[in-house]
Amino acid sequence: MSRVARSTATPAFGLPRGLQLATLVDHPPEGDEWLHEQKFDGYRILAVLEPGRVRLLSRRFKDWTAEFPTISHAVAELPARRAILDGEVAVLLPDGRTSFQGLQNAFGGQDPNLVYFVFDLLAIQDESLVGLPLEQRKARLAALVQPQGGKPGAIRYSDHVIGHGGALFQLACARGLEGIVSKRRDQPYQPGRGLTWQKTKCQRRQELVIGGFTDPEGSRTGLGALLVGYYEHGKLCYAGKVGTGYSNKMLAELRQLLEPIEQAGSSFEPEPARALTGPHRHWVEPKYVAEVAFGEWTADGRLRHPSFQGLRHDKIAREVVRERAAVVLADSPPESLP
Repeated sequence: MSRVARSTATPAFGLPRGLQLATLVDHPPEGDEWLHEQKFDGYRILAVLEPGRVRLLSRRFKDWTAEFPTISHAVAELPARRAILDGEVAVLLPDGRTSFQGLQNAFGGQDPNLVYFVFDLLAIQDESLVGLPLEQRKARLAALVQPQGGKPGAIRYSDHVIGHGGALFQLACARGLEGIVSKRRDQPYQPGRGLTWQKTKCQRRQELVIGGFTDPEGSRTGLGALLVGYYEHGKLCYAGKVGTGYSNKMLAELRQLLEPIEQAGSSFEPEPARALTGPHRHWVEPKYVAEVAFGEWTADGRLRHPSFQGLRHDKIAREVVRERAAVVLADSPPESLP
């Protein structure tokens, strides 16, 4: 019987209250108390291995096992009865970068470039590791997932560099990577967003809520642009229209996705003027979330030169806010933010 078959087996340890998340900062921290990893452009996934089954859980603990069958089979072959791994599923490009756009076409398939980059081990056999320092957890993880025969498979260990955060960040940006994640070597696993994990991005990226779309013009099909925004003080604020970054296939799919949730009025407060959106606009229920790359924020809260990267199926629209880099002092304590 396949080890990924469904089972009623109950793990001897529980799942964490939530995943540990990184706080966005402008500059990576310095000092040898930090280790630094590549920031991957994919979906955060918690892999739970139990006798008789594997579960791949999203950031919200939704079961995504069926979405990544090659990953679940690879987890099932690990030399352990039970384990909980934390990492990111991404599509690996030949040059070492990861592609969020490529990941959009990999759901439920057998894409050979789909990789599970693991960076933490929360439990192994009947032992919970969440209270151990990160460096010890990563050492146990490396021993668990080391490739057999020296050939890398669908599970890859996310290696790190100790210290030299600024230099590594510059190198990551020069190579066209998304950025780096910096983590305190000596800290336990702490669910929620805090200062012991910090992320520094080479490119500006933001999740945004789709609140409408415009009709296509000329020879274009599907739609012209998405009208997007973010929540602030309970209101959906308009952030601009995103008219580039689409394939013809994606334009058609987005139109098909959005037409059934059209509504008479705008969910943006205040409603953007037609001069900002164009005359041929459609409002939709603010249900879906898009990943958008852009140049910068303007003074009035609009995106400059935005480009569509893909849909975020793992994010809840009501929780999307404008992400601002935290100001972290050199002597800031390692405790989590409230």
